[in-house]
Amino acid sequence: MMAQNEIRLTGSGGQGLILAGIILAEAALLQGDNAVQSQSYGPEARGGASKSEVIISKDDIDFPKVDKADILLSLTQIAYDKYKNSTKESAIVIVDSSIKIDETLKVKRTIKIPIIETASNKVGKSIVSNIVALGAIQEATHIVDQDFLEKAVLNRVPAKFKDLNRKALTEGFNLIKE
Repeated sequence: MMAQNEIRLTGSGGQGLILAGIILAEAALLQGDNAVQSQSYGPEARGGASKSEVIISKDDIDFPKVDKADILLSLTQIAYDKYKNSTKESAIVIVDSSIKIDETLKVKRTIKIPIIETASNKVGKSIVSNIVALGAIQEATHIVDQDFLEKAVLNRVPAKFKDLNRKALTEGFNLIKE
C-alpha cells in the first residue's frame, strides 16, 4: 500500500455514497490509519451527480481533497464520464456493469461488475448498492481490513438492517473473488 491512497466514490445522489465514504474512513481509523472524508452533491442532490472522497494514509494528511484518485468507483455513467479523467495512471477503476467504459482511459486496472444488480437481486434491496461497492473495493484493493470494514458498516446502520448490510458486504467481496 502506498503512503497515501486517494479514493473517489461517485454516482447519483441517493445511492449512499456519502455514507460509504464515511464508513470507509471509519474502517481506516479502526485499523489505526489516518483518514479524511469529504463530499459534494450536484445541484439536483437526489439523482444528480454526487461524490464522496476519502484519503487514507499511514502518515499525516496535508490536504483533505482528492486531486488524482488512486481508486475511483462509479455507479452511474454521468459520474464516470465526469470523474474518469481525474485518476492516476496507477489507479484502479471500479464501475457498475451498466457503465460504458472509455477504452482509451489509462489506468492500471478497470473492474466492471454488477454492483446495482447484485444489490437488487442477490441481496434484495438496491439501497445497499453502496455497501456492495465497499465490499468490492476492499476485495480488489485491500485498502482496509475486511473485519474493520464490516465493523464500520455495522456501526453505521440501524440494528434491523445489520444482516442485510452484512450480506451486501459479502456479496461485494464475492463479486471480486468470482
